[in-house]
Amino acid sequence: MPTPEQDSPVRHNTRIAAIIPLYNGAPYIRQAIESVLHQSLAPTEIIVVNDGSTDDGPRIVETLAGEHPIRLLQKTNGGQGSARNLAVANTTCDLIALLDQDDVWYCNHLEELARPFGQPRAIELGWAYSNVDEIDEQGRLVMRSVLRLFANVQHPKRDVEGCLRSDMYVLPSASLISRRAFEAVGGFDERLRGYEDDDLFLRLFRAGYDNVYLDKPLSQWRMFGRSASYSPCMAASRMLYLRKLFDEFPDEPARDRFWKRDVLLPRFFLPMLAVFADAVRRNDRDLMARSLEDLRFATRHHNQRMRVLMTLLLPLLRVPCVARTLVAARPALLPLSRRVLG
Repeated sequence: MPTPEQDSPVRHNTRIAAIIPLYNGAPYIRQAIESVLHQSLAPTEIIVVNDGSTDDGPRIVETLAGEHPIRLLQKTNGGQGSARNLAVANTTCDLIALLDQDDVWYCNHLEELARPFGQPRAIELGWAYSNVDEIDEQGRLVMRSVLRLFANVQHPKRDVEGCLRSDMYVLPSASLISRRAFEAVGGFDERLRGYEDDDLFLRLFRAGYDNVYLDKPLSQWRMFGRSASYSPCMAASRMLYLRKLFDEFPDEPARDRFWKRDVLLPRFFLPMLAVFADAVRRNDRDLMARSLEDLRFATRHHNQRMRVLMTLLLPLLRVPCVARTLVAARPALLPLSRRVLG
């Protein structure tokens, strides 16, 4: 259990490690590192982890390391979670500041997020996080304070249902994490290459650590026109995370709590359908087959209306021409799907 922060080393002489995973990020890594170097509260360490890059990104980091105190660690490709875990294992700093290779910190990012860690608290602070501004691939501003768009998302995190019902939107580049809390919950789950952030912050919350949200943008979140949400890697990670949540949150009929049916599947089912639809559009037969098995698994735990509907649809979706027809009609079917999802 977390102890009162009066016992925590983060209250005095706080040391911060800025950690950046690098995988084929040559177009962005210089700007990301420069945003760290320009902080009003300088980090104690800057650690970049080359996660098996095949582009010029590591060379750019080496050049900057010749001018600034930057450590470059090397590893074979294993995903951002494993890269971040390696960096944490190689620092003794009290606080962990994560930065994705294509994101940018404003100059007051660390100073603002570190402030709550210096205040006396009855419950130990696990992490602080902020709102973000969205930028496009070229770094041009798209929107201020993006997280205000998601009115249904709870900030800060105060109950487990709020953490489960939707994506948490605790963005790594907008967070500052207690290293002690990070290690206490086991760091990132390296099996996940998608949802690893939600998984970490959910475990921090469940372990009893407090969190603070600053509703002002302290970083820039770069959003690409091409999304990884429908990739086979993301689809596999989504299912792994869903199964993990199913195991952790069994239904509690005596308390009228049906986590799978009422909380988790309304969040995950439509993205699963979207992966199948994208696979159909691209004629990716392997992903279509895997997506159908994922949908079959999820359907078994859904409400009765969805079970009946999917029992009728799943055999038809195995026929490519029928699947293409239904995918083409998907915009008209979405309102019906949302009503069935409840």
